[in-house]
Amino acid sequence: MSTQPYPLHFKPEFKERVWGGRALEKFGFDVPPGAIGEGWMIADHPNGVSHVTNGAFAGKGLDEIRESVGAEWFGTKGGGSGTGRFPLLIKLLDCNDDLSIQVHPNDHYGKLPKGELGKTEMWYVLDAKPDAKIIYGLKPGVDRAKMASAIEEGRIMDTLQEVSVKAGDTFYIPAGTVHALCAGVLVAEIQQNSDTTYRLYDYDRPGLDGKPRELHIEDSLNVTAYEGSGAARMTTDGAKPGEWLTLASSPYFKTDKGVVRGQWTLSTSEESFVILIVCEGSGSIGWPSGLVDAQAGDCFLLPANLGQYTLDGSMTVLRSLVP
Repeated sequence: MSTQPYPLHFKPEFKERVWGGRALEKFGFDVPPGAIGEGWMIADHPNGVSHVTNGAFAGKGLDEIRESVGAEWFGTKGGGSGTGRFPLLIKLLDCNDDLSIQVHPNDHYGKLPKGELGKTEMWYVLDAKPDAKIIYGLKPGVDRAKMASAIEEGRIMDTLQEVSVKAGDTFYIPAGTVHALCAGVLVAEIQQNSDTTYRLYDYDRPGLDGKPRELHIEDSLNVTAYEGSGAARMTTDGAKPGEWLTLASSPYFKTDKGVVRGQWTLSTSEESFVILIVCEGSGSIGWPSGLVDAQAGDCFLLPANLGQYTLDGSMTVLRSLVP
């Protein structure tokens, strides 16, 4: 007998990072000791798998569920990533310190690690300290030669654009965009299911093991989009209750912001699962045979064959699917 579709709620897989902190505790998670930078909320990757907390699949990893339910649950478009795994990776990031200056390759880069994809991603800022900023792209006129010279001469920061951020800002980061989150921001990250990052600069600081972290200068220079990558940013204050505001559209994911005030009836399609990230507030997700509570920090995977569902309460959510 096949399992009836229902919204899957996940227990995050937490990752210690040299730039991490304790901010993910505010969502009520049981965060392990240490500098925890990443919660892999919905993950099906060799470096981390998230496990379901509710319903018939409680205790099972997303990798195991994917193999047992396949395209019926994940959709005709959402059923694969090119590696056979779940196509997206959903994270919450606590940036207690600056992240390394980095860039991601696209799917076609010849030196990708075996079995890996490129990485196009987006950030939605959940919280930010008053003076928080990020690194987002290159200054006009910076080409490969200028970037290589700046790295050689220890002045890479001169080539990068700094942008102030506040809660509700969103940033689309296609492969090839040089970027870095900086201290004092908490973000939701939606990305291709990839763990490939090339570091250009890491502030000459030691990693968790006390040794300098590896840099990938040649790969970084190779994959950077000097003419522009299509990166785009927006503020999302204009989101209206009961309407979706599109934040990012890529070949890999489409992400919208929704404000829930009372009941909002929606539906999945057979083409793709829906991922819901609760950014703030609380409420519930109802479907014909059940109801699950939802609060800030929760991430749900709604199967493509769930059909009609209802969001209720007072909360802000992000909805992501495979276009």
